[in-house]
Amino acid sequence: MRITSAGVVGSGCFLVVDSVWLAVVRPPGMEFLVPWFAALVMAGLFLPGVANQVTLGRAHLAAPALVYSLASARLVELAAVVGLAGLSDVVDGTVARRLGQRSRLGGALDPVVDGVFFGAVAAGLAAGGTYPVWLAAVVVGRYTLPALVGCGLLLARRRPALEHTPMGQASTALIALLLGALALARGLGWGTGGLLLLAMVVLPLATAATFVNLVWANRRTIWVGAPQRVDLRRPR
Repeated sequence: MRITSAGVVGSGCFLVVDSVWLAVVRPPGMEFLVPWFAALVMAGLFLPGVANQVTLGRAHLAAPALVYSLASARLVELAAVVGLAGLSDVVDGTVARRLGQRSRLGGALDPVVDGVFFGAVAAGLAAGGTYPVWLAAVVVGRYTLPALVGCGLLLARRRPALEHTPMGQASTALIALLLGALALARGLGWGTGGLLLLAMVVLPLATAATFVNLVWANRRTIWVGAPQRVDLRRPR
């Protein structure tokens, strides 16, 4: 582990942006937010590649996303944060392809920060009464369960294929779209009954399809335990 040039630049930029946001917004829970940002800045110092720094930005965005999702008066800001996170998901893949920075580390980091960000949004919306608790649990489980199963397989010395699947990417896009749309509509005072019903139908189905896709992609490892090449590269 060593400090990288991309890490120094990226962590420096994030330190400035995080500090400005904290100073301007002065959100509640500073005693938790400051250590969170500090830990991300320190971790980012060792992260190679511009694409990975962009990906890490979604973990930084998880803090304002949680703060805004808890306050019904700040849901328009939440929608903007969700949109910015979605843009970063597109940008990191584009940068990785253009600069030849696709890597195992990037492939592993991407779903982790997606889980952190969208888990924070869903949990905050549920706590604020905008989102059913059970649906927030579906969103959190969408990312937590594959991570736990993957860790379990690795501990059992089985080598799962951990790369993103097309269904996984599609479900993440649906989560971003529906969470952002719900926040924006509620923040603008529009009716959200139809959107919420759509989310209650689509997100569990997309999550179930993602799990089936992951099980199928790892079927030999799960049921037979045959060695597989660990490929953490994401087809960005």
